[in-house]
Amino acid sequence: MRPLKAALPDEPAEAEFNDVLRYHDGDADAAVRTLLEDCRHLREQLALAQMGMSIGFTRGWKPSFDRD
Repeated sequence: MRPLKAALPDEPAEAEFNDVLRYHDGDADAAVRTLLEDCRHLREQLALAQMGMSIGFTRGWKPSFDRD
């Protein structure tokens, strides 16, 4: 699976949504499954980073699994 093109900050979410659907040939189910797999992978990477970082290393900042 190749990575999707990163959306530009000013690019509307609708265009990014259409890119994801187009990548999956209009199959919304496959698009959601891919996005969930990406989310799971990123959460695993965040957990690994969290275990390897000390509070002093980041001057008090800690990664979070939730949006603030």
